[in-house]
Amino acid sequence: MIVPTMLDNKGTQILAKSLFKELRGNGYSPNQILGLTTELIDLVTQHLRDANAAAQRSAADDVRASA
Repeated sequence: MIVPTMLDNKGTQILAKSLFKELRGNGYSPNQILGLTTELIDLVTQHLRDANAAAQRSAADDVRASA
């Protein structure tokens, strides 16, 4: 198993290729894989938005607390 912190560019490529082969081998169509990929991107995007909003709220709270 690949440890997430050890994923470099090459590791990411290997993982993606392995996942693609696994999905295709289990009968997923290219369009289904594309749909899955789109959902993953949406989830990561939302996570980043949420994390950014939380960081901005925290920074604003810090400014208010130090004033």
